[in-house]
Amino acid sequence: MECREEKQDRIFRSKLDDIYVPNHLPIHTYCFQNLSSHHSRPAIIHGTTGEIFSHREVELTARRVAAGFHNIGIRQGHVIMLLLHNSPEFVFAFLATSFIGATATTANPLYTAAEIDFQAKISKPKLILTQGCYVHKVEDYALKNGVVIVCVDPPRRPYLHFSELKKSDETLMPDVKIHSDDTAVLPFSSGTTGLPKAVMLSHKNIVTCISVQVDGENPTLHVHAGDLTLCVLPLFHVYSMITIMLCSLRVGSGILIMAKYEINELMGLIQKYKVSIAPFVPPILLEVAKSPEAGAKYDLSSVRRVMCGAAAMDRKLQETVREKLPNATIGQGYGMTEAGVLTMCLGFAKKPYKFKSGSCGSVIRNARMKIVDPLTRTSLQRNQTGEICITGDQVTKGYFNDPEATMKTIDEEGWLHTGDIGYIDCDDELFIVDRLKELIKCKGFHVAPAELEALLLAHPAISDAAVVPRTDKATGEVPVAFIVRAKGSNISEQEIKQYVSRQVVSYKRIQGVYFVNEIPKAPSGKTLRRNLRARI
Repeated sequence: MECREEKQDRIFRSKLDDIYVPNHLPIHTYCFQNLSSHHSRPAIIHGTTGEIFSHREVELTARRVAAGFHNIGIRQGHVIMLLLHNSPEFVFAFLATSFIGATATTANPLYTAAEIDFQAKISKPKLILTQGCYVHKVEDYALKNGVVIVCVDPPRRPYLHFSELKKSDETLMPDVKIHSDDTAVLPFSSGTTGLPKAVMLSHKNIVTCISVQVDGENPTLHVHAGDLTLCVLPLFHVYSMITIMLCSLRVGSGILIMAKYEINELMGLIQKYKVSIAPFVPPILLEVAKSPEAGAKYDLSSVRRVMCGAAAMDRKLQETVREKLPNATIGQGYGMTEAGVLTMCLGFAKKPYKFKSGSCGSVIRNARMKIVDPLTRTSLQRNQTGEICITGDQVTKGYFNDPEATMKTIDEEGWLHTGDIGYIDCDDELFIVDRLKELIKCKGFHVAPAELEALLLAHPAISDAAVVPRTDKATGEVPVAFIVRAKGSNISEQEIKQYVSRQVVSYKRIQGVYFVNEIPKAPSGKTLRRNLRARI
């Protein structure tokens, strides 16, 4: 397909004009900059308890917790580990960390003690905030390294309770001068293509990422004060942390917090509280699409927008979800830990654009994108598939204490090489093909697992699927599938192979099938292919 016009420099920019971004401000100052206009509106609704906190209460509580941190010896530049499920305490502690000029690092509380220990040895926290039931995972590390443990609920041992920090006098909190390049957050990359690495995100990085989504006359992500956003995706992941929590605080809207995901509870909360914005990942969308109770038992008509991120949503799934959520604009965003949001569906803008199913949206404003040949590194034109690269003020400073990994990811000109394969079409919309390191190389051809997975998921007898490479002496690698049968299904390996063979070229055919109870996924929704490859 040829485009009418071709940008000669092969650099792609947003359809929306760049805006002024006040990224000289620290996160807390920026998020509460317009507090006076919405201070009494709900900022947090706790889905489990029904508790409601206004924007004024969130800001005040965060300042008190910051004073509490200071009282127990936390200082500017120290690291605080948030080992928590979604909760109001996560929000208070995250913002308090910004107020005091410290750095927040996040970890999944369901990790094993060894996985948490790995992250702690890199980030070196001075304080770990967690629940009593997870204390045993961090006690040894804390004892050996003089780390303070604080619990958000009554611990089994005499550790400090988070409620004590909330009682601190906020007026005694000393002034802290924060530079925009100071590291505000130290999340870890997913680890799906190697060992997890600590990503340094500065105040400038995060404020830029929020601003390019919700600021300006025509915001890319139009969220107004009357909106209520469902927060079921884990706040320890940057997608939820930035696009849900921080964007909502900036515009004065509310978030409905779910501590843990359960499909019927999720739909019940949407109905009860009239949720208007639902950020999801493909596995949740798949459950909504296949649920007979969505739209029947539960009224989901309040949802005006469904944002899908963290992993690609194919066209068929997108169209199926429309049947269950008829009032919603359903589109995608694309981002990564190292740069926050990279692209977003412009159907989400205040003045929306038309967009295609399966598209990940258009390049975010104030950034530049290019598609490069993975081998030659030359920039490619529209409709040519290559590695996606981006540059802008939201791009990480690099990996903490890992200059080698930083240089492999961010080149000398400041371009972040995402490791994702895709193309930009004639309408400036981005389509993801696959991960560069997850492409299966069969007989010299590249096979995209995501393409085969989309075919498999379209089969009514298959509930979930993942495709990974298996080493083959003759061809190098061949694709094999891990399959979760749908309830009541007895589909066989042979039936699956024949089903795929009818729809793809010979080298893309499935050469083996493994039936499993579930597909392992990261909290972001990405398939953990490394775990599956280890089972072959």
